[in-house]
Amino acid sequence: MSEDNRYKVKPGVLYLVSTPIGNLRDITLRALDVLQQVDVIAAEDTRTSRILLQHYAVDTPMLSYHDFNKEKTTPRLIDKLQHNQCIAVISDAGTPGISDPAFYLVREAINHGIQIEALPGATAFVPALIVSGLATDRFVFEGFLPPKKGRQTRLQELAIEPRTIIIYESPFRVVKTLRDLRAALGNRRAVVVREISKKFEQVVRGQLDELLEQSDTLTLKGEFVILVEGLTREQKKQLSKIKRDKQ
Repeated sequence: MSEDNRYKVKPGVLYLVSTPIGNLRDITLRALDVLQQVDVIAAEDTRTSRILLQHYAVDTPMLSYHDFNKEKTTPRLIDKLQHNQCIAVISDAGTPGISDPAFYLVREAINHGIQIEALPGATAFVPALIVSGLATDRFVFEGFLPPKKGRQTRLQELAIEPRTIIIYESPFRVVKTLRDLRAALGNRRAVVVREISKKFEQVVRGQLDELLEQSDTLTLKGEFVILVEGLTREQKKQLSKIKRDKQ
């Protein structure tokens, strides 16, 4: 692409840049323009991000920005932005700010009157939703469920949620989460999607009971998205009847 057609970054702007969740070709031309031109890239894991940047010959300086250093690093980034440097924020994969620490920097940038631009791009839950076969007109994204404190409360809230439920989960807790969802929500239609856009992408559909029975066929590696159908009218009627019978 010629220099004249490149997207030009602006000084003092914070850019939120989506990166591929698997296949390195799932990146936009504008994202590459921004990554090549900004003064610094704040990356959740510089080792992971270096693979992408080297693939596209991007040699922009990086610094580490993650959950464990965000409070210390954010003031440095704000200072750079206030001195008219432009910064791109990227996560390990997908859209920054979705279940990662970029939201903290965004909030502080807003508080300091700094301009923010978000570049559309890859994110895991949208392709998982549209391939699931569950309702796509209304859905709720829950991110990661609390591992301990507040977990049961959240599950009880989801039990009466009428929209399609979308959850992120690690390979270490995916089976436990399926069991917890079955106990709290009943035997509903659900889908497990693993490693979206990667070589070993896997999609398993069925009732929660069926997914639990097939859990030994899941490769417990990579990132998982779990989707569960929302509470149907019939299920709501059944719950109301159970409550009345108990009274």
